[in-house]
Amino acid sequence: MVGGVFLEDISFRPMLFALTIRSPIAKGRLVSIECPKMTSSYTLITAKDIPGKNQLEDFSLPVLAEDALTYIGEPVALLTGPDPAKLEKYAEQCKVFTEEEAPVFSDDDVTGDMVLGERRIVRGDTEGAFANAKTIVSGNYKTGIQEHWYAEPVGAAVEFVDGDKEQPAFIIHTATQWPFHVRRSAAQALNIPESKIVVEPTMIGLHMDGKIWYPSLIASQATLAAFVTRKPVKLLLTREEDFRYSPKRNSSEIEIRSALGENGELLATEITATVNLGAAGIFTGEILDQCCMGSLGSYTLNNVQLAGTAVRTNIPPQGPFAGFGMAQGFFAMERHVSRIADTLRQDPAEWRKNMHLSRNGSLAIALSLRENPNMEKLLDTAAAMSDYYRKWASFELLRHHRREQKNFQRDEPLRGIGIASAWQGSGFLYAGSDKGAYSVELTLEKDGSLEIKTSMVSSNDDYSNIWGNIASEILSIDADKVRILPLNTSQSPDSGPASLSRNVTTLTKLVERCCLAIRKQRFRDPLPITVRRASRPIKNSELEKTFPVPEGKLFDSGSLSLLSWGAAVVEVEIDPAEYAPKIRGAWLGIDGGRILSETRARRCLKASAIQALGWASRERLEYIEGRIDRGAADAYDIPAPRDIPPVHIDFLWNDTGESKGIGELPFSCIPAAYVQAVSQAMDHPFQTIPLGALEVWEAGKLRKQEAPTP
Repeated sequence: MVGGVFLEDISFRPMLFALTIRSPIAKGRLVSIECPKMTSSYTLITAKDIPGKNQLEDFSLPVLAEDALTYIGEPVALLTGPDPAKLEKYAEQCKVFTEEEAPVFSDDDVTGDMVLGERRIVRGDTEGAFANAKTIVSGNYKTGIQEHWYAEPVGAAVEFVDGDKEQPAFIIHTATQWPFHVRRSAAQALNIPESKIVVEPTMIGLHMDGKIWYPSLIASQATLAAFVTRKPVKLLLTREEDFRYSPKRNSSEIEIRSALGENGELLATEITATVNLGAAGIFTGEILDQCCMGSLGSYTLNNVQLAGTAVRTNIPPQGPFAGFGMAQGFFAMERHVSRIADTLRQDPAEWRKNMHLSRNGSLAIALSLRENPNMEKLLDTAAAMSDYYRKWASFELLRHHRREQKNFQRDEPLRGIGIASAWQGSGFLYAGSDKGAYSVELTLEKDGSLEIKTSMVSSNDDYSNIWGNIASEILSIDADKVRILPLNTSQSPDSGPASLSRNVTTLTKLVERCCLAIRKQRFRDPLPITVRRASRPIKNSELEKTFPVPEGKLFDSGSLSLLSWGAAVVEVEIDPAEYAPKIRGAWLGIDGGRILSETRARRCLKASAIQALGWASRERLEYIEGRIDRGAADAYDIPAPRDIPPVHIDFLWNDTGESKGIGELPFSCIPAAYVQAVSQAMDHPFQTIPLGALEVWEAGKLRKQEAPTP
């Protein structure tokens, strides 16, 4: 488990502090760095001081830029010293000399050499289907970036613990979701054995996958500084630095065009998806393909043509945010589906029931499902909680009345309600250089206690209770005798990244398998008994025919072997005098298999729902000419407690099934439901998030211009 302190509270005596010297340009070459005259206790560290490979493991991102500069704020050097005030003064006097080139900030300006990855899927005869279509519905759906807004900025504190000149040793303290990636990246940069580096994670807080790879970069820089100075070093970004230069949820633009038959049935769909991953290809295949999978939705698509592209631009590297692109894809398809229903003047919930894949049991990527989802029941569950069917019919009647009468009164509250659905896997689609081989280790001691060793990272102690209950049930021991040992990469097995609900699915299954193995041995072998169980990627040759694996990657179909499902309803009210949508409530119906902890599941879903509503309605942030303006952190509009609407959750209980990941489901279905609700209220087909007062005001102004003058 994670240590009980925040990084900011860690200090050593003596200790040096480090500040980052950054690129002033978005694209070009680094010529030189000029420092003021400093005392011997202050050191400038550049890429030339890196003794190993100047790159993070699995990602083509330098620890420090050496020649090419790819975004404003890219780290080019570190300045270390004992006095933070003097250090800051010296850093301000450093000058970075560059040769500037023309940068690219927009997806529209990307050239062929800036394409990071592509995905092409063709099934059936889309051309013929469109030629015979009764109706064609098109849309261009865009999502903005989103800030993680951590409890504390990203950083690392590194202890220099061994003075061996050739192979010194270090202890890295950092808030990370992936301790072994930190260790491997730092060891690779310093060209020393991994055994010489120990990672002890600090409190991680609510991270939303923002601390899965970026701490590896900061930790590698801090470890390099400790290597050069032979002293403990602490590198902690300021809140402004973190906000302006750390990864955000990547933006997306997805165009969807669908051909409909005589009865509104879906004949064919064409999808063009573009994701902007910034200056480096971090998780390119993962984000692109999860986005493409989401954009295919969960509907029967016999004829489909998809073109997905991941592009590089000169903004800071973008990365995952609770879903690795799946949420962006689902937003596009779910919003598109609601627009189809609007075009046909049908209830969006009923159209979804008729066209959902549960009727043939196979995803559009040719993945057969182990169990068909009961989407009709899920939709009805969310609808019953929210009184969706009655409200939709009433709001729709009012919308058509206003349209026919061309009546858009300022004093008339406008109401709308939307519905959407989505699915979620558990784990990465692709494994990197570690081959996806992750494990946990359990030891039943002579005194009857059970020790669990894992590199799992969690923001709370829920898993102590969950795993304790599993061990108690299988081994008949007291749950309070189950101990999860403190995480330390020198003693714990590599359990992989804490992301995509792997803790509650993959790792919990491994703990259960270990307990079952111990139960078989405990009355035959003497105590203590130690058992280790590992998970490895599962191949699926049929799936790979339709979804070829990117070069150099190892596909793991196990992440899609058992899907969770969700349906969401969002209701809004709009005062035409203010135009700010007020969210009256959000309702979630969830099929998460066996729920191990209802309290944890509800807390996780509610937190995700709030974050999803913030992304959809108010968290507006953008790069202007490659940079986020100073002071933008103060203006960033995250939901305050008074802004949080009621969030209602109901489960399709299945205590005999397996546990499924559910934490990303709200991100995949709530935004589309919210936009549909606002669209119904304003009688305007919104297609972009965030969708707030400005966009609603513009739509309202258009409506008033269409209304006749009294």
